[in-house]
Amino acid sequence: MSPSLFLAARSVEVLCGISLLIQTLEFLFLRAPVSARGIWAPQLVLGDLAHAAGFTQRLFAALYTERLWLAHLILRLIAALGLIIFGSSLPLMSFLFVSTVIVLIRWRGAFNGGSDFMTLVVLSGLMIASLGQAFGEAELGWRAGLYYSAIHSASSYFISGAIKLRNADWRSGKALPLFLDESIYGPLGPKSVFWNRSIAIACSWAFILWECLIPIAFLDPVFALIYCVIAGFFHLLVFWYFGLNRFVFAWISTFPALIYLSGQLSW
Repeated sequence: MSPSLFLAARSVEVLCGISLLIQTLEFLFLRAPVSARGIWAPQLVLGDLAHAAGFTQRLFAALYTERLWLAHLILRLIAALGLIIFGSSLPLMSFLFVSTVIVLIRWRGAFNGGSDFMTLVVLSGLMIASLGQAFGEAELGWRAGLYYSAIHSASSYFISGAIKLRNADWRSGKALPLFLDESIYGPLGPKSVFWNRSIAIACSWAFILWECLIPIAFLDPVFALIYCVIAGFFHLLVFWYFGLNRFVFAWISTFPALIYLSGQLSW
């Protein structure tokens, strides 16, 4: 395995492991609300599975009992640490992938939207790499896994930008202050600079162009690195204003794959 491929692979493993640690610790802190007496009781999910086979209903009823849910989260925590320290393997990635699906079903499909999707993307990439290792094709597996993660990550930015570009409220700058008005620091004060139409338009178009121009990142690894630095800053701002902490590491864990793919395409 080449040094650049090894560095990208280990970086994705460590960053994904950190992301999973944060998510799992968050679930551990939410044990009370998801208990049988909590506002997110497992009975809500089991009602959604009423159409499923009896075995499936009994299986998930057992998985979501408080004792098994706690045991699952502890195992998930250990597995995330294992990913950081020892790297990926087929049994480890299989567990983490299935664990993530079980968690998402527990939250009726998604706990935190886009970050859940991107977590599954990175885990899928690591699964592809692990399959390659298991069949004696480690380098091919890692390339395929990193390409998979990079393409999904890039497309998420591009699609987000394209949707904003099609939306008249984003093009006119109207949408941005409305979003910020609903942030954890909102509502915006009457003298906030974001109510200024010129500033709102400039910021909106900066976001639109930055997201839509993601293909430029694949022209050169330096461009990819610069794009990822800006993207990291963007996700930190989203965390700051909206409290979406999971988005930071969910997307950052794809950045080594983006930079690696850029290096491959620029040769």
